[in-house]
Amino acid sequence: VQLQAFGGGLVQAGGFLRLSCVASGRTFSTYTVGWFRQAPGKEREFVASIRRNPVTTSYADSLKGRFTISRDNAKNTVYLSMTGLKPEDTAVYYCAAAARIIMSAMSLGGQYDYWGQGTLVTVSS
Repeated sequence: VQLQAFGGGLVQAGGFLRLSCVASGRTFSTYTVGWFRQAPGKEREFVASIRRNPVTTSYADSLKGRFTISRDNAKNTVYLSMTGLKPEDTAVYYCAAAARIIMSAMSLGGQYDYWGQGTLVTVSS
């Protein structure tokens, strides 16, 4: 599976962005997909994930209510919609996919098998 993340850019505080993670591979719909981010000088952190079956979503507690993860299996794409963006959301956002992952491990980057190249989100104040 190859992943490509798109949709980053410069946005003002309070604005909206939707990131896309496009995957190759016919079995992508069976994968759990997660979004992670890494801000300058900080460690990578979990943002959100979506499990295949049953469809289950998980979010970092600090981002609930502002970020929404969704998927369109027909397009082999997972989206991350981000509203009410804040300067502290500035980071490189990565998508990752896991063939098999237990629900309790969905926030752990080490459990994912494939990673995209990242897309930069910059939120200005």
